Amino acid sequence: MRSSSSRSRAPVRRSPRPAPRGTNLPAAPRERPAAVPFAVVFGCLLAVEVLYLGYLLWEPDPSVDRFLVVPLLLAAAVVLGSVLVLRGQRWGWAVLAVAAVLPLVALLVLVFLLGVLGAGAGLWAGVLLLVGPLATLVLALRRPVRQWCGSARARRPTAGRRGGGAAR
Repeated sequence: MRSSSSRSRAPVRRSPRPAPRGTNLPAAPRERPAAVPFAVVFGCLLAVEVLYLGYLLWEPDPSVDRFLVVPLLLAAAVVLGSVLVLRGQRWGWAVLAVAAVLPLVALLVLVFLLGVLGAGAGLWAGVLLLVGPLATLVLALRRPVRQWCGSARARRPTAGRRGGGAAR
């Protein structure tokens, strides 16, 4: 009596040439890390905070001057960095991190000055506003976000050039 494992199988056709080992195959789609959407959300929160601080500069004298242009450009840079991170574009994490540093430094100086002057309510409002730039900076610098936006998609194949011979 024959066992079920010894049944005859159809012959497997083999190609005369071996298949490439993955150098020319398209990369499998990667799954977006969990930190990326949080970085984008906190980037949008940071853009809203920067626009709010720009509004506070604009409110006493409603005219466009250089003090109003800086928050507008900074908010645009934060939004650009958030979109680049969401799409996984190269160096998107760096744009978002650099755009988060200036508001972080400005708010740290503001909190320090409010603390020295003894403004209790203003101090706590400044500390609360620190959440946006600090969380954006921390999330943009995390390894999963950097790898998602890194240069891994732009790497050359490991096999090098196509032709094996020297060009003459």
